[in-house]
Amino acid sequence: MHGIAAFAPPLRSEVESSSPYKGNRMNKVLIVVGDATETLDTMYPYYRLQEAGFQPVVTAPEKRLYQMVLHEVKPGWTITKEWEGYTIQCDVPFSEVDPEAYLGILFSGGRAPEYIRYDEDLVRITRHFFEHNKPVASVCHGVEIPAYAGCVQGRRMATVPKCKFDLEVCGGIFVNEPCVIDGNLVSGRTFHDNGHYVGPWIDLLRQAASA
Repeated sequence: MHGIAAFAPPLRSEVESSSPYKGNRMNKVLIVVGDATETLDTMYPYYRLQEAGFQPVVTAPEKRLYQMVLHEVKPGWTITKEWEGYTIQCDVPFSEVDPEAYLGILFSGGRAPEYIRYDEDLVRITRHFFEHNKPVASVCHGVEIPAYAGCVQGRRMATVPKCKFDLEVCGGIFVNEPCVIDGNLVSGRTFHDNGHYVGPWIDLLRQAASA
C-alpha cells in the first residue's frame, strides 16, 4: 500500500523565483496578526498572495509563534465561540517594519486587533499605507486597527456588524456587503466573504506592482 506523502509548503525562495513581480523591488505584502488572530481570515489571503506571485510577510508585536483561532457562532448561540486553530510564525515585528518596502497590507480579524491596535509602531505602519494610497485589505475585527490609527474618516468599509460602532465612532461608514471597495481600501465582513473581497484586493496589488 502506498504511503501518503507529507505536504511541504513552498520555500520563500521558490515563491520569489516563480513570481511575475520578482523584478519589482516591492512584491512583499504585510499580514498583520497577533494572539487569537482568526485562522481563515489569515491563511486564505496568505495562500492567495503566494498563488498570485506575491510574498506574504507576517508581522506581529514580537518575532515568535502565534496561536490562531477559529471564530464562528455556534448553533443556539448569539455570540461568537472561539476554538484554537493553527499557529503562525511572525516574520518581522512591528518595530522593525519599514513600510516603504511593502506593496500592501492586510488587517486580519479575530481577537488580536482589539489588543494590538494600540501599538505605536503598528499605528505608524498603518498610517503609511493610507497616506501613500497603497492597497489595503481589512476583514472582520481588522477594522479596529485603521480605526484607532485615525485612517477611516469618511471611508466606506465592511466589517462584522458588532464592530460597526468601532468604525462609525471613528468617522467611517459601515456597509453590510461581502466586498466594499473604497479607492485603495478593500474590506469584507468575515471569513465567509473571503471569496468576494480578497480577489479585488489582489487586483489592486497587481496594478500597484505593474505601475
